[in-house]
Amino acid sequence: MSILVTRPSPQGEELVSRLRTLGRVAWSFPLIEFTPGRELPSLRGLLNNLTDNDLLFVLSQHAVTFADAQMRQQQAHWPNAPHYFAIGRTTALALHQVSGKAIRYPQDREISEVLLQLPELQNIAGKKALILRGNGGRELLGETLRSRGAEVTFCECYQRTAKHYDGAEEAMRWQSRGVTTLVITSGEMLQQLWSLTPPWYRENWLLRCRLLVVSERLAHLARELGWQEIQIADSADNDALLRALQ
Repeated sequence: MSILVTRPSPQGEELVSRLRTLGRVAWSFPLIEFTPGRELPSLRGLLNNLTDNDLLFVLSQHAVTFADAQMRQQQAHWPNAPHYFAIGRTTALALHQVSGKAIRYPQDREISEVLLQLPELQNIAGKKALILRGNGGRELLGETLRSRGAEVTFCECYQRTAKHYDGAEEAMRWQSRGVTTLVITSGEMLQQLWSLTPPWYRENWLLRCRLLVVSERLAHLARELGWQEIQIADSADNDALLRALQ
Protein backbone atom coordinates (compact mmCIF):
# COMPACT_ATOMS: atom_id res chain seq x y z
CA MET A 1 0.00 0.00 0.00
CA SER A 2 1.91 3.02 -1.32
CA ILE A 3 0.67 6.61 -0.97
CA LEU A 4 1.16 9.23 -3.70
CA VAL A 5 1.11 12.83 -2.44
CA THR A 6 0.44 15.40 -5.18
CA ARG A 7 0.79 18.51 -2.97
CA PRO A 8 3.25 21.15 -4.19
CA SER A 9 6.63 21.71 -2.49
CA PRO A 10 7.44 22.02 0.34
CA GLN A 11 4.20 20.67 1.94
CA GLY A 12 4.23 17.55 -0.24
CA GLU A 13 7.74 16.51 0.75
CA GLU A 14 7.00 17.29 4.41
CA LEU A 15 3.95 15.00 4.43
CA VAL A 16 5.87 12.21 2.66
CA SER A 17 8.72 12.41 5.18
CA ARG A 18 6.26 12.25 8.11
CA LEU A 19 4.55 9.21 6.55
CA ARG A 20 7.89 7.46 6.04
CA THR A 21 8.81 8.15 9.67
CA LEU A 22 5.65 6.21 10.59
CA GLY A 23 6.82 3.33 8.41
CA ARG A 24 4.48 3.99 5.49
CA VAL A 25 5.55 3.82 1.85
CA ALA A 26 4.95 7.27 0.34
CA TRP A 27 6.09 9.29 -2.66
CA SER A 28 5.95 12.98 -3.58
CA PHE A 29 4.60 13.90 -7.03
CA PRO A 30 3.94 17.69 -7.08
CA LEU A 31 1.53 18.61 -9.88
CA ILE A 32 1.87 22.39 -9.64
CA GLU A 33 4.55 24.94 -8.76
CA PHE A 34 4.38 28.57 -7.64
CA THR A 35 5.85 31.78 -9.09
CA PRO A 36 5.42 35.46 -8.07
CA GLY A 37 2.03 36.97 -8.97
CA ARG A 38 1.51 39.77 -11.49
CA GLU A 39 0.00 42.20 -8.96
CA LEU A 40 2.69 41.95 -6.27
CA PRO A 41 4.24 45.33 -7.22
CA SER A 42 0.95 47.08 -6.27
CA LEU A 43 0.66 45.31 -2.89
CA ARG A 44 2.26 48.01 -0.75
CA GLY A 45 -0.02 50.74 -2.13
CA LEU A 46 -3.12 48.57 -1.66
CA LEU A 47 -2.18 47.85 1.97
CA ASN A 48 -1.52 51.53 2.66
CA ASN A 49 -5.05 52.34 1.41
CA LEU A 50 -6.65 50.33 4.21
CA THR A 51 -7.86 52.32 7.23
CA ASP A 52 -9.27 51.37 10.64
CA ASN A 53 -11.96 48.70 10.45
CA ASP A 54 -11.15 47.77 6.83
CA LEU A 55 -10.58 44.08 6.11
CA LEU A 56 -7.52 42.16 4.89
CA PHE A 57 -7.98 38.54 3.75
CA VAL A 58 -5.20 36.04 3.04
CA LEU A 59 -6.31 32.85 1.30
CA SER A 60 -3.21 30.61 1.49
CA GLN A 61 0.24 30.15 2.95
CA HIS A 62 1.70 30.86 -0.50
CA ALA A 63 0.01 34.27 -0.52
CA VAL A 64 1.69 34.96 2.86
CA THR A 65 5.11 33.83 1.59
CA PHE A 66 5.10 35.88 -1.62
CA ALA A 67 3.46 38.96 -0.04
CA ASP A 68 5.93 39.02 2.84
CA ALA A 69 8.93 38.63 0.51
CA GLN A 70 7.63 41.61 -1.50
CA MET A 71 7.18 43.71 1.68
CA ARG A 72 10.70 42.90 2.89
CA GLN A 73 12.16 43.79 -0.48
CA GLN A 74 10.50 47.22 -0.22
CA GLN A 75 11.41 47.50 3.48
CA ALA A 76 7.70 47.92 4.22
CA HIS A 77 5.72 46.74 7.27
CA TRP A 78 2.36 45.01 7.54
CA PRO A 79 -0.17 47.75 8.45
CA ASN A 80 -1.83 48.08 11.87
CA ALA A 81 -5.13 49.51 10.64
CA PRO A 82 -7.16 46.65 9.06
CA HIS A 83 -8.70 43.59 10.67
CA TYR A 84 -6.78 40.50 9.51
CA PHE A 85 -8.54 37.32 8.32
CA ALA A 86 -7.14 34.00 7.07
CA ILE A 87 -8.84 31.06 5.35
CA GLY A 88 -7.73 28.62 8.08
CA ARG A 89 -5.44 27.88 11.00
CA THR A 90 -2.25 27.11 9.04
CA THR A 91 -2.50 30.30 6.96
CA ALA A 92 -3.39 32.32 10.08
CA LEU A 93 -0.28 31.03 11.87
CA ALA A 94 1.96 31.89 8.90
CA LEU A 95 0.40 35.36 8.65
CA HIS A 96 0.75 36.00 12.38
CA GLN A 97 4.43 34.99 12.26
CA VAL A 98 5.28 37.56 9.58
CA SER A 99 2.93 40.37 10.66
CA GLY A 100 2.72 40.00 14.46
CA LYS A 101 -1.00 40.80 14.19
CA ALA A 102 -4.05 39.01 15.63
CA ILE A 103 -5.64 36.94 12.87
CA ARG A 104 -9.27 35.85 12.79
CA TYR A 105 -10.00 32.54 11.06
CA PRO A 106 -12.71 29.83 11.01
CA GLN A 107 -12.01 27.01 13.46
CA ASP A 108 -13.31 23.97 11.62
CA ARG A 109 -13.00 23.96 7.81
CA GLU A 110 -10.63 25.94 5.58
CA ILE A 111 -13.18 27.10 3.01
CA SER A 112 -14.73 30.46 2.06
CA GLU A 113 -18.24 29.38 3.12
CA VAL A 114 -17.11 28.90 6.74
CA LEU A 115 -14.93 32.03 6.79
CA LEU A 116 -17.96 34.06 5.66
CA GLN A 117 -19.92 32.88 8.72
CA LEU A 118 -17.63 34.77 11.15
CA PRO A 119 -19.69 37.32 13.12
CA GLU A 120 -17.25 40.15 12.24
CA LEU A 121 -18.09 39.72 8.53
CA GLN A 122 -21.87 40.15 8.77
CA ASN A 123 -22.16 43.98 8.90
CA ILE A 124 -19.44 45.31 6.60
CA ALA A 125 -21.22 47.80 4.33
CA GLY A 126 -18.89 50.64 3.30
CA LYS A 127 -15.69 48.86 4.37
CA LYS A 128 -12.78 48.15 2.06
CA ALA A 129 -11.76 44.49 1.70
CA LEU A 130 -8.40 43.50 0.21
CA ILE A 131 -8.00 39.81 -0.74
CA LEU A 132 -4.50 38.35 -1.19
CA ARG A 133 -4.60 35.15 -3.26
CA GLY A 134 -3.21 33.19 -6.21
CA ASN A 135 -4.32 33.37 -9.83
CA GLY A 136 -7.81 32.14 -10.60
CA GLY A 137 -8.99 31.46 -7.06
CA ARG A 138 -12.69 30.93 -6.29
CA GLU A 139 -14.84 34.06 -6.57
CA LEU A 140 -17.27 33.20 -3.76
CA LEU A 141 -15.55 35.26 -1.04
CA GLY A 142 -15.28 38.43 -3.13
CA GLU A 143 -18.81 38.14 -4.49
CA THR A 144 -20.34 37.60 -1.04
CA LEU A 145 -18.40 40.48 0.56
CA ARG A 146 -19.57 42.75 -2.31
CA SER A 147 -23.18 41.62 -1.81
CA ARG A 148 -22.80 42.67 1.85
CA GLY A 149 -21.75 46.16 0.76
CA ALA A 150 -17.93 45.99 0.99
CA GLU A 151 -15.61 47.49 -1.64
CA VAL A 152 -13.52 44.49 -2.72
CA THR A 153 -10.03 44.50 -4.30
CA PHE A 154 -7.98 41.42 -5.22
CA CYS A 155 -4.20 41.19 -5.29
CA GLU A 156 -2.68 38.21 -7.14
CA CYS A 157 0.37 37.43 -4.99
CA TYR A 158 1.41 34.21 -6.74
CA GLN A 159 0.65 32.10 -9.79
CA ARG A 160 0.04 28.37 -9.87
CA THR A 161 1.43 26.68 -12.96
CA ALA A 162 1.12 23.03 -13.94
CA LYS A 163 4.34 21.00 -13.92
CA HIS A 164 4.90 19.03 -17.13
CA TYR A 165 5.22 15.23 -17.05
CA ASP A 166 5.05 12.32 -19.48
CA GLY A 167 1.69 10.86 -18.39
CA ALA A 168 2.27 7.27 -19.59
CA GLU A 169 5.72 7.10 -18.01
CA GLU A 170 4.47 8.42 -14.66
CA ALA A 171 1.38 6.18 -14.61
CA MET A 172 3.55 3.13 -15.30
CA ARG A 173 5.97 4.17 -12.52
CA TRP A 174 3.29 4.68 -9.86
CA GLN A 175 1.33 1.56 -10.76
CA SER A 176 4.52 -0.54 -10.63
CA ARG A 177 5.36 0.96 -7.22
CA GLY A 178 2.00 -0.26 -5.92
CA VAL A 179 0.40 3.13 -5.33
CA THR A 180 -3.16 2.56 -4.06
CA THR A 181 -3.86 5.86 -2.25
CA LEU A 182 -3.76 9.36 -3.78
CA VAL A 183 -3.68 12.61 -1.76
CA ILE A 184 -5.17 15.54 -3.70
CA THR A 185 -5.83 19.00 -2.23
CA SER A 186 -7.36 20.99 -5.12
CA GLY A 187 -9.78 20.60 -8.00
CA GLU A 188 -7.27 21.72 -10.60
CA MET A 189 -4.77 19.07 -9.45
CA LEU A 190 -7.46 16.38 -9.52
CA GLN A 191 -8.42 17.34 -13.07
CA GLN A 192 -4.75 17.55 -14.07
CA LEU A 193 -3.91 14.06 -12.77
CA TRP A 194 -6.99 12.60 -14.50
CA SER A 195 -6.08 14.29 -17.83
CA LEU A 196 -2.38 13.39 -17.54
CA THR A 197 -3.09 9.67 -17.13
CA PRO A 198 -3.66 7.72 -20.39
CA PRO A 199 -7.08 5.97 -20.65
CA TRP A 200 -5.79 2.42 -20.07
CA TYR A 201 -4.00 3.40 -16.83
CA ARG A 202 -6.96 5.53 -15.84
CA GLU A 203 -9.33 2.54 -15.97
CA ASN A 204 -6.92 -0.09 -14.62
CA TRP A 205 -5.10 1.90 -11.97
CA LEU A 206 -5.95 5.58 -11.32
CA LEU A 207 -9.72 5.30 -10.75
CA ARG A 208 -9.24 2.16 -8.62
CA CYS A 209 -7.06 4.04 -6.11
CA ARG A 210 -8.48 5.31 -2.83
CA LEU A 211 -8.65 9.11 -2.96
CA LEU A 212 -8.06 11.44 0.00
CA VAL A 213 -9.44 14.95 -0.63
CA VAL A 214 -10.04 18.04 1.53
CA SER A 215 -13.64 19.10 0.83
CA GLU A 216 -17.07 17.83 -0.13
CA ARG A 217 -16.80 19.91 -3.32
CA LEU A 218 -13.62 18.02 -4.31
CA ALA A 219 -15.23 14.66 -3.46
CA HIS A 220 -18.16 15.55 -5.73
CA LEU A 221 -15.79 16.39 -8.60
CA ALA A 222 -13.90 13.10 -8.02
CA ARG A 223 -17.16 11.11 -8.19
CA GLU A 224 -18.02 12.83 -11.47
CA LEU A 225 -14.60 11.85 -12.88
CA GLY A 226 -15.19 8.21 -11.91
CA TRP A 227 -13.59 7.60 -8.49
CA GLN A 228 -15.54 5.41 -6.09
CA GLU A 229 -13.50 5.18 -2.90
CA ILE A 230 -13.18 8.73 -1.58
CA GLN A 231 -12.32 9.98 1.90
CA ILE A 232 -12.53 13.61 3.07
CA ALA A 233 -9.93 14.95 5.52
CA ASP A 234 -10.93 17.44 8.27
CA SER A 235 -8.91 20.22 6.63
CA ALA A 236 -6.17 20.85 4.08
CA ASP A 237 -3.17 20.95 6.42
CA ASN A 238 -0.66 18.11 6.76
CA ASP A 239 -1.74 17.25 10.34
CA ALA A 240 -5.30 16.57 9.16
CA LEU A 241 -4.11 14.64 6.10
CA LEU A 242 -1.83 12.51 8.31
CA ARG A 243 -4.71 11.73 10.71
CA ALA A 244 -6.88 10.67 7.76
CA LEU A 245 -4.13 8.47 6.29
CA GLN A 246 -3.65 6.67 9.61
